Amino acid sequence: MLRTSSVAALAFVALSCSGSRAQVPKAEAVKPMLDQEALALKTEGEKMNPNLGVKATWTVTAVDVQEQPGNKAQPYRGTIRFRINSEMKEPGGVVETNFEKKFDYVYDAAAKKWMFKP
Repeated sequence: MLRTSSVAALAFVALSCSGSRAQVPKAEAVKPMLDQEALALKTEGEKMNPNLGVKATWTVTAVDVQEQPGNKAQPYRGTIRFRINSEMKEPGGVVETNFEKKFDYVYDAAAKKWMFKP
């Protein structure tokens, strides 16, 4: 027959284990947060000083979330990709430049948010 303290200890361990699994959200729950980060980057990237004569258009081309098995602190990594079109007024006309830009992130389980990864 198990003692009451043993039963209580087993119950505590069972609750602790199930609680830690509940702390890691599903990828479908964290992806919209990374989508919001992409929109914030786009908005900030398109803010240009009009006196510079430069216009930038940021187009989100991909927002990807991948699991990192075995990493409970950062269970997901994410990537935001943009195609950036920059137009600059020059004396000879408008000069257009197009390029790709990628931003890497990790989802911090303790903070419950995406963190930029340089």
